[in-house]
Amino acid sequence: MGVPGEFVHRSDPADIIPTDWTQLRENRFSISAAWPAAHPFFSPVGDRHDPVLVAETIRQATMLVAHAELGVPVDSQFVLRELSYDADPAALVVDGRSSEVTVDVVLSDLRGSGRNLRSLRTTTVLTRGGTLLATGGGLAGCTSAPAYRRIRHVQLAELGEPVPLTAGVAPRTVGRERDEDVVLGPGIRPNHWRLRVNTAHPTLFRRPNDHVPGMLLLEAARQAAQAIAGPGVPFLPSVLDVSFSRYAELRTPCWIVAERIPDRDPLAVAVRVEGHQDGNPVFGCTLVSPPEAALPPVTASPLPAFERRLAG
Repeated sequence: MGVPGEFVHRSDPADIIPTDWTQLRENRFSISAAWPAAHPFFSPVGDRHDPVLVAETIRQATMLVAHAELGVPVDSQFVLRELSYDADPAALVVDGRSSEVTVDVVLSDLRGSGRNLRSLRTTTVLTRGGTLLATGGGLAGCTSAPAYRRIRHVQLAELGEPVPLTAGVAPRTVGRERDEDVVLGPGIRPNHWRLRVNTAHPTLFRRPNDHVPGMLLLEAARQAAQAIAGPGVPFLPSVLDVSFSRYAELRTPCWIVAERIPDRDPLAVAVRVEGHQDGNPVFGCTLVSPPEAALPPVTASPLPAFERRLAG
């Protein structure tokens, strides 16, 4: 069948993860997806798929079902409120080919319908060849195009204006190789950074946006966690739980802080990351990386990851 890019808010075919979908019963769907063996941003971590693909798969699956099956217009705006997953690092092995993934999606807590949908919750189970990859889910808000223009008219009027690109930290300190993929800049104290917004980034800014995308904030959390873990220590968040409080504006400094926190597994590395703008909370995220012995060696860059137990 193929999935139109407008259904998942992606313009580059290489970024479109779902390939087909089927309704199983009311509010339950099976989505076929393809995880790329190579991608300029979602690159493998050692011999494993980048776990951020779990988060991106959940995001795209939610919008696909909303547009294709619930009748939500493609110009409606979605905003992440919660997103979580719990992935099995051992099941993420890359075999050199794209991985065919099956996503079981259950919808709940729908508020409104069709063009008047206001929010929905998704519960997802991701498998590959019958093997469990991850469980996850999220809560997304939905705003019609006319309502969004009324709410964000000031910011939308600034869409054509450039956003200055601030300095970034050294890529390898946050698990990256290329400067353009760094989303953290120096802060005023240890474990404190300024969010770096590169509106020319082909993956994080897939189209002009009037606010900082949620996936960029997730990447900031991942990079902050890697910085806490230290250079050369692969931080591969197999568990993540994030909630968003408000839009992060493009032209106002957003500050990221992180600290290591206890985890029930004393060998795991758990990090709490928070973002603030103008003194107000933007997001809070907890990430957990399994013990180092369970991870592949760092050969290039330990890239993003995300998600944790179902939200709700």
